[in-house]
Amino acid sequence: MRPSALLKIQRKPEHSFNVRFDQVPFFYAKWHHHPEIELIHIIKGSGRQFVGNHVHHFKAGDLLLLGSHLPHMWRADDQYMDKNSTLQMEAYVIHFLPDCFGEHFFQLPENEAIADLLFHKAKYAVRVKDETRELVAHKIEELLESKGTRSIILLLDIIDIIANSQQTKLVSEKDIAQDLSKSDTERMNTIYQYILKNFHHEIPLDKIAKVAHLSPTAFCRYFKMRLKKTFSLFLMEVRIGHAAKLLAETNKSVADICYECGYNNFSNFNRHFKKIIGKAPLQHRKYYHDIRKSRQEIGEEV
Repeated sequence: MRPSALLKIQRKPEHSFNVRFDQVPFFYAKWHHHPEIELIHIIKGSGRQFVGNHVHHFKAGDLLLLGSHLPHMWRADDQYMDKNSTLQMEAYVIHFLPDCFGEHFFQLPENEAIADLLFHKAKYAVRVKDETRELVAHKIEELLESKGTRSIILLLDIIDIIANSQQTKLVSEKDIAQDLSKSDTERMNTIYQYILKNFHHEIPLDKIAKVAHLSPTAFCRYFKMRLKKTFSLFLMEVRIGHAAKLLAETNKSVADICYECGYNNFSNFNRHFKKIIGKAPLQHRKYYHDIRKSRQEIGEEV
């Protein structure tokens, strides 16, 4: 399938919004956007999420709200992308247009909090955490089985819970929601896919610029204009994000992880890791190992 700037969300004529349970080998792995606001709760699966100008690893349990026309992509880990894999990803997904409740609904004074959530905070994407996440997840499952007016009430209840919760966090640093052209989206997809395939190695500026069919100077300007950050910073975030995942989930040495993530200088790796993650690699590993040990002691699934 050729990537397109605008992904069309299918909706049944008898419904004003779309809610579904996806069970697929991997999620849609192209950089895209759509006019619908999206709420996604991941049940199974892991990989990299690109939301706005932010890159992060997604995993089971994540719950995010994405604003209208906010570019995003879910790139599954390699074990899901293998053509011989029998693994499945699962997620509950809700899509609804900003005006699905009526043209003036969000202008009502009682709806100030949910209007702020959907038309301001959602531009940056909103991560829902802790008890609020569990409550919203339960209501999404209930919504999937609901019909008629009850489904509208449940959707509003979900939005209201998120809007009034303190257990949320903005994901992206900048508002980059925009109605991108097809050529822009195709170019960004080409850039993303090349980075994901090659971040383990050196990526010279002239090479990535050639991939994007631009001069190095034009590429730097183009990339920063689209993502509100430099290519070098974005590549660093991809590499360090992968390193953080390996430190948390494997017993590989820090040195091995350093080289696996495209670094050939250990001191640079440590400095960049601390800049992006906020702690040294071994501190990061200890933090996640302590969490895993604590969960095992109380009998929680790790």
